[in-house]
Amino acid sequence: MTAYIIRRLIWALITIILLTMVVFFAMRLLPGDPLMIYVAQSQISNIGPEALEKLRAEHGLDKPLIVQYFNWVKGVVQGDLGRSIFYNESVGRLIAKRLPITANIGILAFIIATILGTLSGLLAGLRRGRLADQIVTPLAYVGITIPIFWLGILLVYIFGLKLGWLPIGGYTSPFENLWMNIKQLVMPVACECVVGLASMSRQMRSSVLEVARQDYIRTAWAKGLGERIIVFRHILKNSLIPIITLMGFAIGTIFGGSVFIETVFNIPGMGRLMVNSIFNQDYVVVQATTLIFGAIVLIVNLIVDISYGWLDPRIRYS
Repeated sequence: MTAYIIRRLIWALITIILLTMVVFFAMRLLPGDPLMIYVAQSQISNIGPEALEKLRAEHGLDKPLIVQYFNWVKGVVQGDLGRSIFYNESVGRLIAKRLPITANIGILAFIIATILGTLSGLLAGLRRGRLADQIVTPLAYVGITIPIFWLGILLVYIFGLKLGWLPIGGYTSPFENLWMNIKQLVMPVACECVVGLASMSRQMRSSVLEVARQDYIRTAWAKGLGERIIVFRHILKNSLIPIITLMGFAIGTIFGGSVFIETVFNIPGMGRLMVNSIFNQDYVVVQATTLIFGAIVLIVNLIVDISYGWLDPRIRYS
């Protein structure tokens, strides 16, 4: 197990390095100059070439690309994510303000998707062909295919504009006003969890149907064990391995979906920060947010792989 974890950590480090290289050089292939965008949006029309070159030197954009890359990596290793051109603020401070907002939405969506997806899939698998299965299965297919940004706009139109039940956007910290926080998060969380919930429900149903046909399940029934013991001790645990895999993918989907959700609902989180930074070609912010998202996904996938051995003792790491 220790050797396996070390190998996975090495591969995770290599993946992070490749991710930094792709993002760093891809951003610089985009047409335009981030300083010119910043100057235009700051309404400084009379800035001279000397002042522009001074700004370029301050942000390290006057050096060759390879030097800029290694300077940025050196700063990241030392805990310095750089300074935003557009916001004129430390990237670490920007992320410290935005990441809790994205985490608040993402963690709630992940928990709801995992619990409801697992339970609904378990129910559909145990009641195959019955009413529960006939309701859960079509809804799961719809949830997988529905575009989350379209769903967000639809929810805003119905519950925000037409019915007026929920605020159409914005974010309030739960420490400031818990009730307002709950109302503002209902629609974003619903949009973020729908794909993960549908995927887990569908996969759980298939897994339950497969496990229920195994010999040891028939033996348990023949021994006269109660339905609750068979379902929760044998069927559920052995059906969870594909779900654990999907949970790893769900983390990436949730953080990736935050880009759309936070834009639709005007939430000042990491996703919206990334979108604004891409349009403004704020290189350092895009690099830092992508690096953080990538690191989170890699760590979650490592935890998922390690958990396989606990769920199924037959799995051994060599």
